Amino acid sequence: MRRMAASLRLATPGRHLFLCSDQTVAKCCSKADGIKSWDYLKKRCKELGLEGGEVPFWRTKANCLRVCAMGPVAVVYPEQARACACVYYHSCTPEVLERILQEHIIGGKVVEEFRIKAQ
Repeated sequence: MRRMAASLRLATPGRHLFLCSDQTVAKCCSKADGIKSWDYLKKRCKELGLEGGEVPFWRTKANCLRVCAMGPVAVVYPEQARACACVYYHSCTPEVLERILQEHIIGGKVVEEFRIKAQ
């Protein structure tokens, strides 16, 4: 377990993106759309070298993030620049995920156009 944790750099602060896809019961989007977004996210993270970058980045496929509309839905944490510790995104198609990766994960700027606002 320690070896695995070390290889994933779990002790180093980084960012984590959870993507709601491959749901047991598709609510926020079709199962096909969720899988398409997940496959794109995996591919792009590898192409961009995010998982082995200086700042750790992890991605996880979630069954449901409980925001059952305008999906696929994603959450990125931590987000120290905001009062909220995380940022939720809606409509996470491959095109939107590309913007999240480029603008938020790499560039450090939240993609406001797709951010789910609580108020």
